[in-house]
Amino acid sequence: VKDGSWTVLQLVEALGSCLENTDPRMRGRGIQLLSQALLQCYSLLQEKEVLHLVLFYENRLQDHHLVIPSVLQGLRALSMCEVLSPGLAVSVLKAIFQEVHVQSLLQLDRHTVYSIITNFMGTREEELKGLGADFTFGFIQMMDGEKDPRNLLVAFQIVRDLIAKNYALGPFVEELFEVTSCYFPIDFTPPPNDPHGIQREDLILSLRAVLASTPQFAEFLLPLLIEKMDSDLQSAKLDSLQTLTACCAIYGQKELQEFLPSLWSSLRREVFQTASEKVEAECLAALHALSACLSRSVLSSDTEDLLDSFLSSILQDCRHHLCEPDMKLVWPSAKLLQAAAGASLRAYHRVTRSVLPLLLEQYTKHPQSSQRRTILEMLLGFLELQQKWGHVEEDESSLLSLQAPICSVVFSALTDPSVQLQLVGIRALTVLGSLQGFLSPSNLELVVDHLIRLALHEEDSQSSEAAMEAAGSLAPIYPKVFSGHMVPRLEEELRSEWEEESSRDHCSLQQRCLQALAAVSTHTSIVRETVPVLLQHLRKVQKGSEARNAQDVVSVCQSLHRLALQCQQDAEGCWYYHQTVVPCLLGMAVQAATQESTHPLLGKALLEEEVLAAMVPVISAATTHLSPELAAQSVSHVVPLFLDGEVSFLPQNSFPCSFQPFQDGECLEAQRRLVALLMAFVCSLPRNVPIPQQERLLQELLALSCSCNCPFTATTAAKCFAGLVNKHPVGQQLDEILQLAVNRMEPGLVEGPHRTQALTLLLWVTKALVLRYHPLSAQLTDKLLGLLGDTELGPAAADGFSLLMAESPDVLHKGCHADVRIMFRQRFFTDNVPKLVQGFHGASPDVKANYLKGLSHVLNHLPKPVLVTELPTLLSLLLEALSCSDRVVQLSTLSCLQPLLLEAPQIMSLHVDTLVTKFLSLTSSPTMAVRIAALRCAHALTSLPTTVLLPYKARVIRALAKPLDDKKRLVRKEAVAARGEWFLLGSPGR
Repeated sequence: VKDGSWTVLQLVEALGSCLENTDPRMRGRGIQLLSQALLQCYSLLQEKEVLHLVLFYENRLQDHHLVIPSVLQGLRALSMCEVLSPGLAVSVLKAIFQEVHVQSLLQLDRHTVYSIITNFMGTREEELKGLGADFTFGFIQMMDGEKDPRNLLVAFQIVRDLIAKNYALGPFVEELFEVTSCYFPIDFTPPPNDPHGIQREDLILSLRAVLASTPQFAEFLLPLLIEKMDSDLQSAKLDSLQTLTACCAIYGQKELQEFLPSLWSSLRREVFQTASEKVEAECLAALHALSACLSRSVLSSDTEDLLDSFLSSILQDCRHHLCEPDMKLVWPSAKLLQAAAGASLRAYHRVTRSVLPLLLEQYTKHPQSSQRRTILEMLLGFLELQQKWGHVEEDESSLLSLQAPICSVVFSALTDPSVQLQLVGIRALTVLGSLQGFLSPSNLELVVDHLIRLALHEEDSQSSEAAMEAAGSLAPIYPKVFSGHMVPRLEEELRSEWEEESSRDHCSLQQRCLQALAAVSTHTSIVRETVPVLLQHLRKVQKGSEARNAQDVVSVCQSLHRLALQCQQDAEGCWYYHQTVVPCLLGMAVQAATQESTHPLLGKALLEEEVLAAMVPVISAATTHLSPELAAQSVSHVVPLFLDGEVSFLPQNSFPCSFQPFQDGECLEAQRRLVALLMAFVCSLPRNVPIPQQERLLQELLALSCSCNCPFTATTAAKCFAGLVNKHPVGQQLDEILQLAVNRMEPGLVEGPHRTQALTLLLWVTKALVLRYHPLSAQLTDKLLGLLGDTELGPAAADGFSLLMAESPDVLHKGCHADVRIMFRQRFFTDNVPKLVQGFHGASPDVKANYLKGLSHVLNHLPKPVLVTELPTLLSLLLEALSCSDRVVQLSTLSCLQPLLLEAPQIMSLHVDTLVTKFLSLTSSPTMAVRIAALRCAHALTSLPTTVLLPYKARVIRALAKPLDDKKRLVRKEAVAARGEWFLLGSPGR
């Protein structure tokens, strides 16, 4: 039939003896073959052929029950034909309704019937609608009693389409509701290893879509929902509440009016009495939906305002509880009122008109800080709702009429001795500030005063940090106020603190000034004010000679870094920051380095490792978000500075001697340290920015990383080299520079004074290539694996595996545009862990620990699902690692095992005896971090099957008594938690 040599009608004739056979089984086989052919060839049929086949199959519906399944398959094929004549779809459905008792069929055959209906509804909608309510009634009879979840999903979809496409329901609305609502609430649990993959949630959502699809169901559905809300089953409550919320989207006042008192009563009872956060959240969502539904209903002059009466009943039942801030029902009442008020502006005004004056009055009446905090938090909840509608409207808002008392309450909270009350006050202040038009100019000045006082002079760091966050949130809304009032005040405080004598308090205050200047810089106009202040302070610090200079510089750099991160999303602010801060930092560092070459005592602080390390993230954050054009403009200055000593673009360019960081010479050691700043800049550039003289730069960095005696300089040069290699386009130039690097590393690793530097370079270049899947990475990794057997470099090489797998903070991460391929860790694991295991077994005893350390570092950084699948092969090695005397190996292995105890309890329980012994032994390790990790693992053991653990219970409880007396508090804390879980092991309800 497919290739055209036979027609379907010829096939029917050829099957004639089968189709007319007196044995129903033989007739069934004939029709089955014909139906299977039609399912493959229905698109090839002619209109006339379809007509004859439909008439034949309709007639067969009266045949023996053994034949019916094959007849239905044939009709399903015909229902997909595009050339079906008008009227045939109706004819087929009438025949099915009349002749077939669907619920007596097997599941698959019932599914076939639903598929026929679905096909016709998709292509013959108008014809089916011509049947009127008869079609709905026929389907109701067909579906009544369906139990299979696969069929129910299709049946529910048909009911949804009946309603959504406006088929006539006639007098059968209640029957259609009954035939679907009898499944509510769904209590289906899928069988284990169910191949169909139908979940309970699928059925719940499908049924909910039916029940919430038409207001015509309201009079039947709402009583059902109220009844199920009173159920003892939490799942039934949740389903009812979620269905009610869904219904509110299409209901109006008319549908809800009769049931509002009962609905409110059920919701109130649940919120007042429930211990379940889920039930409470769904109740509040349902109340919000009811309030929104009543708010939407357009009022005609002769109808009652149901929203007003509904909110009145809520206020009547909840308002008085707000006067009892210590009592249990205060928060449930506040949440109910807020849920109803948040539904619409009209609801908000109706509720707040009654509630806000009451809360303000209660705040004054209750002098205790804890009570005031509760009241202010409730007030804050209502203020946050106003944010939804933005600007405060003068004519309607009850807020504006209460402006003075609200501000008074919030300001009084800010001066309260209670830190917790202050924190709520600061949150309230942020919300008030976000309501445009609410705070007057005089109030805004008061706000700034309070924020400065809290940020700088409040003893508790929580309040100080919260005040800074609030300043950062409000500054973009009122940039003139903050740049005109707050920045000058902070600058004055900073200057006076610097000029006064150095003391611990002054240092702390100075640090807070710096943090506040950064926090408030959330608008470009303010950034232009604060950046010069911070840089001016940095220059002062550089010139000072106190011992604390380095820490002061680090503090300024931390503030500059925070400021840089805040500027990144604003192109104008980002470029201003970059072209102001980067040249200034480079200029000051070059000044210090060149002075060090001629006058060794001046400018020392800026050259210390911790200071340079603090400058790196500042320059990096200032560079990562530049546009390619501006980045190219900047790189054309910075690279020549380091390669050729081109200092003309620096703000202060009269230096005691030339800047030549890549030249040889003992006196240039200080200059070479500034390669860290070059690394921060070039390794943060977008990948499409060309770097001038890149090949020369790479060669200089390579030479410096292999030959420099200063570990800091050698490491930063290696990192810079690796960062550039990672982004370098594929091609001959990259191959040549990598070959050059290998040629420099290989002899350096074998012997000589710079073996450590060569290893550092090997590690960073390997990481750069592993991240981008470069073919040379395998060769370099093998070289690293070979070094694990080296008695001198082996431990450092083992730690290097952590560097390869971990996220690097300053280079080679996605934030600085590095080429990082997805799943590089899994690939590294697959390629190299077998080699590590093999190396361990073949290694001499004195270097075995290196292989274990390397392995534990790789496993520690591997995604846990991957690790669980590999666990059976690696577990014995991990257990052996626990016996290693190296504390890094112990710590790394313990932190690897802890999550596996939770995620793979069945596998781990096979080794429970060894695990218990090892963990208990390590709880008395001389290293505190190992003791803590071992106790956490002992705690995690309790997630294994109870029957496996019970024989060890007494022994573990006895052993865990000792760390209860540990001299370190953190160890004692973990011991208490672990021992408590072991005590409860096997208890009822566990």
